Amino acid sequence: MKVYHVSNVIVDKPDVMHSREALDFGKGFYVTFLHEQAVKYGERFKYRGKDAVLNVYELDDKWQQENILVFDSYDAEWLDFVAANRKKLSVEKFDAVEGGIADDKIFRTVDLYLADEINKEEALKRLKFEKPNHQICFLSQSMIDKYLKFEHSEVL
Repeated sequence: MKVYHVSNVIVDKPDVMHSREALDFGKGFYVTFLHEQAVKYGERFKYRGKDAVLNVYELDDKWQQENILVFDSYDAEWLDFVAANRKKLSVEKFDAVEGGIADDKIFRTVDLYLADEINKEEALKRLKFEKPNHQICFLSQSMIDKYLKFEHSEVL
């Protein structure tokens, strides 16, 4: 399966070390199988006057046999997991996590929840009808080395 990672540089040797802290699924290497979503994310780099580079990888389907967590919707479990990661709290360890992104619209709800301006029930009510977009976060370097192969990159 083809997956995409957008950066301002070519990432032919992906790793978990160069990620920021306090992201949705933790510090790791993030990809998506949604090409349009990746290209749209690249607009953020361009808006800041930087290059946007679409890195393309082949992801071996066997990666799903590892210790992974999958979120199929924006539910209470997803909200708790994202909130814990954003607050840098300890969470159960996985090799990878797959699920929806807290994009700009979703992030506003998550941010209000984290600031205690809305309760969990209100946050879940707002998230109920949102169609999840997609991300996979590799939290283990061995997962990347074993299952993810760089193919090429292109400047957007």
